[in-house]
Parts: sequence; C-alpha cells; structure tokens
Amino acid sequence: MKKLSVAIMALAVVAAGAFAQSLSDPDASNIGNDSARQALREVSVDRFEREGSWTVHISPDYGVMSGRLFDGGPAAKEPLEDAGNQEMEDTKVFGAKVEFFRRGVNSFFIKAARPIAIEGITKTVSVWVCGRNMPHDLWLLVQDYNGNNFEIWMGNLEFSGWKKITTAIPPSPDGEHGIIQSSVYYGNKPGLRIVGFRVDCSPMDAQGSYYIYMDDLRAVTDLYDVENRDPDDMDDAW
Repeated sequence: MKKLSVAIMALAVVAAGAFAQSLSDPDASNIGNDSARQALREVSVDRFEREGSWTVHISPDYGVMSGRLFDGGPAAKEPLEDAGNQEMEDTKVFGAKVEFFRRGVNSFFIKAARPIAIEGITKTVSVWVCGRNMPHDLWLLVQDYNGNNFEIWMGNLEFSGWKKITTAIPPSPDGEHGIIQSSVYYGNKPGLRIVGFRVDCSPMDAQGSYYIYMDDLRAVTDLYDVENRDPDDMDDAW
C-alpha cells in the first residue's frame, strides 16, 4: 500500500510539472515542428518609435480614446541578439487612454497604420505590456498569407507594472484551414502580418479612465526557406 501511495505521489508530481510547463511561454522550436529544417530567429516587428504608426479606436457608444508616444520602457527587456537591430532607436513606448462612458461589455483596438509583415514562418509573437492590473483580455489580430483575419488570445492584463506576454501562432493542420503562412501554389513569399491588438474589457471594470502601454513587439520566425534560397533562383511573384 505504501509503494502504491509513493507511485501515486510521483505521478502527481510529474503531472504538476507538465501542467506548469504548459502554462509557461510557448516554445517556438516545438510549434509546427514537422521537419528538422528550421532556422529560428527572434526579430523585431516594431518598437513603437514612430508617431502616427499606431492608431486607437473604441465605439463612440462606449467612450473616447486617445494614443501617443512616451519616453521610457520596461527595464527588464532583454536586448535582441541582432547587431543591425541593436543600432535602432529604442527610447519610447506607445500609450493608450480610454475614458469609458459607463460599465458594459465593450472592446477597444490598438492597430498598426498598415499591417506589419513578418518574413518567414512565424512561431510566436511577444509584446511588453503595462496593463494596470485590470482583468481585461488582450488579443492579437493577424492576417495570414491569403489575407484572412484571425484573432489569437495573448493573456489577461491583471498584473502590475510591465510584463512580457507571448503567444503561439497555431500552425495549419492541413495547409488549407486555419492560419496559412505559405503556399507552394501562390508565389514564394510566406509570412504573417500583424494587424494590431484588441482588448476585451471586463464589464464591471470598464469605468472611469483606463491606461495601457506597449513596447517592443517581437516575433520568433523560421527563416529556413528564406536563408536557403539560391541567389540565382527566379522570383515567382510576377
């Protein structure tokens, strides 16, 4: 009986470890990994440094919204291992302010002025967020290779200070459904486009003024096909 109890406890510990691992940031090397041919790179998508590159919107029935750049950034942000990107300016963050008219079920949007393309096959997308400890939900809005729109849950904003939020881009199960990032039938430029973010507000907490800040939008992408393309190969984009 004692041996059985020990075995049960061991299984419980293993299960708890597996559950804890499933709640951590997604591992890009295991997402859609159906081939050993991968060249994973972490790339900068946007650093929120340019005025007018991001817009904000909320239904006029729910409130008013404004957005602007601020000096600063998360102190815990790790440098990008890319000499070219390290030379880019990185001194500002994007802030949005929502002034709600009343409590209710509502959402607001933070969108890029134009969709931002990511080269290669995107595995994960991350962004630093200051969510002001409110139980609102953050969604990533993307466009796939065929121009279809998708929304991917990133996480809850009920935390204080800055936090890096990472989400996985689910691979297509058959190359025809879900998020399509490449196609052998239509040219040779695979990729995903970032449209922006949506915040779904907690109905009881959507009141008064709410502030949210964002910085350092990155992606982990597989550049195998891009890096291994022969320089004398023809471009099928005509």
